[in-house]
Amino acid sequence: MLDAIRWDANLIRRYNRAGPGYCSYPLQRQFHEDVSSFELLHALRESRKARRPLSLYVHLPFCNSACFHCDRLRIVTQDRELAARYLHYLQREIDLISCHLDRQQQVEQLHLGGGTPTFFNQEELRQLMAHLRQRFTLLNDSSTDYSIDVDPRSASWSTMGLLRELGFNRVNLGVEDLAPQVQSAVNRQQSLEQTCNLVEAARTLQYRSINIELTYGLPQQTPESFAHTLQTIMALQPERLSLRHYQHRPERFPLQQRINALELPGDAGNLAMLENSIEQLTRAGYRYIGLEQFALNDDELAIAQEDGLLQRNVHGYTSHGHCDLIGLGVSAISQVGDLYCQNTCDLEQYLTQLHNAQLSTCRGHTCSLDDRLRRHIIQRLLCEFELEFSDIEKPFGIDFRSYFADIWNDLQQMANDGLIELCDRRLDITASGRLLVRSVCMLFDRYRKPLTCA
Repeated sequence: MLDAIRWDANLIRRYNRAGPGYCSYPLQRQFHEDVSSFELLHALRESRKARRPLSLYVHLPFCNSACFHCDRLRIVTQDRELAARYLHYLQREIDLISCHLDRQQQVEQLHLGGGTPTFFNQEELRQLMAHLRQRFTLLNDSSTDYSIDVDPRSASWSTMGLLRELGFNRVNLGVEDLAPQVQSAVNRQQSLEQTCNLVEAARTLQYRSINIELTYGLPQQTPESFAHTLQTIMALQPERLSLRHYQHRPERFPLQQRINALELPGDAGNLAMLENSIEQLTRAGYRYIGLEQFALNDDELAIAQEDGLLQRNVHGYTSHGHCDLIGLGVSAISQVGDLYCQNTCDLEQYLTQLHNAQLSTCRGHTCSLDDRLRRHIIQRLLCEFELEFSDIEKPFGIDFRSYFADIWNDLQQMANDGLIELCDRRLDITASGRLLVRSVCMLFDRYRKPLTCA
């Protein structure tokens, strides 16, 4: 079993910096417009020939109200006709994609994300799931991993019952923070009772696991108030807990301009919240999976990590990274074999193209041998915190130290600082370095500028 993570203030001051989560490698910023639906259809045909299992992601971008801190593509509207129109063309996209796949390719993993998927009414959700089952081979046994994002403000026991009936066995509940002053500052008023009701419903209806998402670094937060929020949420014993760090980027996400930057907790407050949270979660029996994810020791993510089977795909940590990932909906990303491709982020363009019976693929990237090599390294570091060089050298036909000679001095510096342990045959991230794993990964990212330390 992996050692518990250890807080090292000196290491964190030296290496802590904003960086990517590497849900894809290369990152989305490397996607380009030379990839179109032609490349996607070719990749789907190869997937069909190999009969690889599938993971489906369906993006439902609509929300009833705007949360000021949100950094996802979402459409705030009360226009039910627009939502119905979107659902109609989403089903057309499902038709266009599924005809290039084989019904023997079983869907091991399914996720409905957003936005707020429960923005849609029960009949619309039934219609969508029926169409997915008509076009893909969805399973009904315990091996599946079918999850959905749920906003406790727009869901009830009845909603949870419907979702369980439709085949979902995991639920992701967005909470962010329970303090009224924080909720007011980000325009997300949500009572503890609303969250408790859905947790109770999920337990009663035998959902396999519950993930609750909290965010630190929000306006009006203090280490004391966030510790209280976390303690209250841990009392509900969700199997998984995501601890996201809010990054204030109003130039990129205009809604964040509604947040008063003077009310943000600052670097010292953020680090105090993270340190306190790690102590609380560890004491309560949660395991640090990596980056922002924690899980109880008997959760499937923790077991997969212990068994060396944990992977990472476009949507985070998973035990189904061997599946070809099909993204459906506006802005959705697919990962099929060595191809990444993304649908347009423009809603009207998405609808128009599907109206014309065209897929809305607008950009992507085909991985080179070097991309695959570096992706494998980054995946192993993020999932296992260790790397045996021979596991890279044999399949890729390289000498590790020679291939990465340009960063070897940086790796040695990290070893001297106690972030990693490095020898001629392997690399291990220390218990003190695991919170900083992205800094190690960034060294192996060919597309990033060299890492410089303070």
